[in-house]
Amino acid sequence: MRKFKVMTLAMCLLAVFSCSTKTGTGALIGTAAGAGLGALVGKIAGNTAVGAAVGTAVGAGAGALIGKHMDKVKAQAEAVQNAKVEEVTDANGLQAVKVSFDSGILFPTSSSTLQTAAKNSLTQFATVLKNNTDADVAIQGYTDNAGWRNSTTEESYQKNLTLSQQRAAAVQSYLLSQGVSSTQIKSVDGFGEANPVADNSTAAGKAQNRRVEVYLYASEAMIQAAQNGTLQ
Repeated sequence: MRKFKVMTLAMCLLAVFSCSTKTGTGALIGTAAGAGLGALVGKIAGNTAVGAAVGTAVGAGAGALIGKHMDKVKAQAEAVQNAKVEEVTDANGLQAVKVSFDSGILFPTSSSTLQTAAKNSLTQFATVLKNNTDADVAIQGYTDNAGWRNSTTEESYQKNLTLSQQRAAAVQSYLLSQGVSSTQIKSVDGFGEANPVADNSTAAGKAQNRRVEVYLYASEAMIQAAQNGTLQ
């Protein structure tokens, strides 16, 4: 049975990553979602913790339309200064956009006060959000695992968790001040040392782990429009 499952997984991955389509990678992910592979792709390529609570599987056709739409969102985000932009998938197996900002760019060390230069990037990013109000937004803050002076391991963990929450909230607050609707931002969370993207044993790795991530993913309204065939 285990051998069969491994062979099935390999065949699924081969099908997902070897196909080509005129509608691009967005349609590929959408087709995978329609075929029941969305959750698998999400675990490999993205953050399955974000996504609209649609309750039912999204078909291949709607997934393809959402993929094409999110390709456009991604292109707009890529124009934002100091933003690292990636294509990921959400909990519904649908294409989403992950935008990461280095905390060293956004904040002074051990602070949640936005630096002046960071505001320029976030002002540009706010425009992307306002131009794509059919995309829901999740903001997530993270730190490295460095300890705080005169603190125990547990105290440092809690301080890092609090700092990550404060930084995520600071990004939210600034985006709202730039005209982004509060209803578009669905969640603002800090995860502290959790979910590192690099090796915390090196200075370079720690720098990558100190970050704020913003996810743009299909809202229920976008999914409905895609299912109706009206999403552009």
